Amino acid sequence: MKKHLIAATVSSIALVLFAYLCLIIMPNLPESIVEDYFSPSFVNDESRNLLYFVQPIVLSFALSWFWTRFKDSFAGNWMLKGLELGLVYALIASLPAMILLYSAIDVTAMTVGTWLLYSFAQATIAGEISARIDP
Repeated sequence: MKKHLIAATVSSIALVLFAYLCLIIMPNLPESIVEDYFSPSFVNDESRNLLYFVQPIVLSFALSWFWTRFKDSFAGNWMLKGLELGLVYALIASLPAMILLYSAIDVTAMTVGTWLLYSFAQATIAGEISARIDP
């Protein structure tokens, strides 16, 4: 249990830093993607901005729990295990949600693709940290 909490805490810190890095990188993405983020489809309510940084913490603890339950299902070194966890999360959780979001919100497929890539990267980072701390 102690390793689980340490992995979740370290993952939380890493994913919050990754989220901040992505905010810095976002303006350098292709203009068609950046324009989507300024469309009226998105709520521009500053009171909710904190949720952008809460999400990686919640995800870290959820993926750490998942890792503890299913770590024996993953083979290879810590990097491969992390990549596999990222792929599993992207296919099982993120892809269906992205399809739903694409059908409900007026955004481009490219933007939804960047969200899918972001969720894959988050889960891979958390998976690699969990695989290193709690093999």
